[in-house]
Amino acid sequence: MSTNVAEKKSSVYEQIGGEPAMAAAVELFYRKVLSDDRISHFFEDVDMERQAAKQKAFLTMVCGGPSAYSGQDMRKGHAHLVKRGLNDMHFNAVAEHLGATLAELGVAKPLVEQVLAIAESARADVLNR
Repeated sequence: MSTNVAEKKSSVYEQIGGEPAMAAAVELFYRKVLSDDRISHFFEDVDMERQAAKQKAFLTMVCGGPSAYSGQDMRKGHAHLVKRGLNDMHFNAVAEHLGATLAELGVAKPLVEQVLAIAESARADVLNR
């Protein structure tokens, strides 16, 4: 098999660094999110260990890694937050932290852009539009 074929088959998850990189990314991501006054209030009374595990499973799945995500779909999972005022500004803040996290961990810019495009594709569902 040629290198080009192997590269094309490599998922974003694998290119980022697989499970260890995803675990590090989720940990750093939530440190950023929880220190951001624009969005931290959405995580009050949330079991952050459970939340981080769900986020890691979800990001792994959407980046082409092994699928162990069993959470609700984006609309159902965020409906209660939309009722509490979740909007585009909040979504943008989360995406900003996701991009900054990946960049800080040394993920190549094209891969960061791919992950952010995946996140962007969920905006309407997250915001229940």
